[in-house]
Amino acid sequence: MQRIACVTGADRGLGLFIVRWLLENQFFVFAGQYMEDSERLNALKSQYPDNLKLIPLDIGNSDSVKHAARAIAGSTGHVDIIINNAGIIHKADCATMLVDMDDEAMAQIYNVNTLGSLRVSNALMGLLLQGKDKLIVNISSEAGSIASNKRINMYGYCMSKAALNMQSSLLHNHLKSLGGQVMVFHPGWLQTYMNGHKNEEAPISPEVSANKIMNLVQQHKDYLGEEPAYLDLDGKHWPW
Repeated sequence: MQRIACVTGADRGLGLFIVRWLLENQFFVFAGQYMEDSERLNALKSQYPDNLKLIPLDIGNSDSVKHAARAIAGSTGHVDIIINNAGIIHKADCATMLVDMDDEAMAQIYNVNTLGSLRVSNALMGLLLQGKDKLIVNISSEAGSIASNKRINMYGYCMSKAALNMQSSLLHNHLKSLGGQVMVFHPGWLQTYMNGHKNEEAPISPEVSANKIMNLVQQHKDYLGEEPAYLDLDGKHWPW
């Protein structure tokens, strides 16, 4: 039986290269597409017409997630891996406690980065439990680590990722009793478009990060434990 994966935020960056890795490794992929048109994602669709299905998906919108889940359920009876990659950063989140803070921007970040992945996992849970791997991969950040925190700003982003980590722990506690697992990754400081433009200062390309993450995902049973594995790109456990 062909393994099936669902990836959010597949339009570009890390999500796009995760989709490519999955296709190159004989997965069928449902790719959550936020932008109306993604040239590189469409190119993958042309290259892998029988193994890639593009699904319109805004994880910040409950109706969009439900529509996407219904579309996926109409095409398959199982999903092996859910990769919650989609996330945002807001420029207003750079403020410190010494100035007025934009709580609406922080709520938007939380809605996408934390609740968005929860919506997707919840909507696809029935299909996941019919799969072989029963694996959820949440793309978090070192910004969500309380133990290693040195920042004085980015309240919205950091809190959203810390909450995502707690979500991962809660879900792992449940899934492990059902034969499943949750993995959490700090993907490194990436050259992504989360700020609306490509971050050229970052040292790690999304292609490199995607390949390292997915190679670790292939070894997921080696990391199965009482807690979800929270890993960096070298497979080392990141402090919560």
